[in-house]
Amino acid sequence: MTLRVTNTLTGEQEPFEPQDPDSVLLYYCGLTVSDLAHLGHARSWVHVDVMHRWLEQVGYDVRHVENFTDVNEKIVARVGEDGLGDSEDEVARHFVGEVLEDMRSLNLRRAEVYPRVSEHVPEIVDLVETLLGKGYAYESNGSVYFDVTEFEEYGKLSNQQVEEMEAQGEASELSEKRNPADFALWKAGEAQPDDAAPGGQTWDSPWSEGRPGWHVECSAMSTTHLDDTIDVHVGGQDLVFPHHENEIAQSEAATGQQFAKYWLHVRLLETGGEKMSSSLQNYFTVRNAISEFGPNAVRMFLLSTAYNNRQTYSEAVLDEAVERWERLDRGYDAAVDAVDSVEARTKVEDGDLRDAVADAREAFEAAMNDDFNTREAITALLELVGAVNSHVDERDEYDYRALRDAVETFEELGEGVLGFALAGDAAGDVRLVDELVDLVLDVRERERDAGNYERADDLRDDLEALGVEVQDTDSGPEFRVE
Repeated sequence: MTLRVTNTLTGEQEPFEPQDPDSVLLYYCGLTVSDLAHLGHARSWVHVDVMHRWLEQVGYDVRHVENFTDVNEKIVARVGEDGLGDSEDEVARHFVGEVLEDMRSLNLRRAEVYPRVSEHVPEIVDLVETLLGKGYAYESNGSVYFDVTEFEEYGKLSNQQVEEMEAQGEASELSEKRNPADFALWKAGEAQPDDAAPGGQTWDSPWSEGRPGWHVECSAMSTTHLDDTIDVHVGGQDLVFPHHENEIAQSEAATGQQFAKYWLHVRLLETGGEKMSSSLQNYFTVRNAISEFGPNAVRMFLLSTAYNNRQTYSEAVLDEAVERWERLDRGYDAAVDAVDSVEARTKVEDGDLRDAVADAREAFEAAMNDDFNTREAITALLELVGAVNSHVDERDEYDYRALRDAVETFEELGEGVLGFALAGDAAGDVRLVDELVDLVLDVRERERDAGNYERADDLRDDLEALGVEVQDTDSGPEFRVE
């Protein structure tokens, strides 16, 4: 069965046919690093991770690029907060580190590169100059705007007409723009949100000292690290307009080529009837979820709903995901214990188990080729768990070959494609390490309070020798396990 994907650009489910039959260029719009990541972000991460894994499983070489937006007014607004730094760059670096730690905790495949906006200003300036030279953009008071009326296909992703669109950008920009729907490619001046400490980055450009617009960054980074045309562009559903619409316009205007063939959008995670969002303060951070439920259960929760279907967060739903994960884990352990036991025999045959293994593989493959339907893929593995349990419970001697194939199926598909750690959930070990480090830090604090500074320094050095980085902050010591 050929992989089919739902393409936002056409509104249809289509056969997946990359430009190169052997490789896939995949770009994912990453996080604006102004806060800790929450489960809404993790929903996109985990689904993109499984897309990456399945594309490799069916034989493609995947070049996966995922950016960090480290130039943004939300970041500037946090300059000067305790422990975050005194500049936009310092705040961004802090949260990039936190996000990378969360990604590794979720067992995500690494992207080929994680480009940052601040590293790609020369490429952004070059792109803006190209658009100006081709007549798609104009300069106004040191800022540069994209003229949406010059790009005939503007609105093709979000199915909107230019004359019906609302104004883009800040109200203060309206007087500078030819059309309210025009969007900024370059903004003159320094970012300075109300009540924020100084620290927004600016760069020289042919038009002014200023900052790149939000949308232009992904076009510049995608074409720099992949190509003018890519196969798959993935992002959250909330980015269809204006971000992805604007990416298409500026990229295709600059290159004269199609920017991305397939646009895949992950539905937002909802809680209490609203999207999970840092701005709404209704979020559950990735690290807290992992600490409480473990990475495998979190992945099970996020993958139990297909990427483009509506998903709601609640503790009850997460508890159900824990139960599903534990069922899968127990089934895998039962298959491993049985195949490695003296009761596993060469000449014992169980046609039902052998059929169940073949059926699970076929159902899993059909589900993943049906627009990465992870919900049905998980169901296929849980059906195999039932067959393994029946085989082990009902027999005194086991079918070695069937059990071996079942174990390999769990490992190849459950671990290799869905990203579960079947060899054992590391959450318990992680929590134990955290608790032990906290105990040592408590002892260190008591030594400092007692004036035993040399002993406190020795404890810190001992922790760092074990790979535990300790940072003293105004709110107490913090640590990171490297």
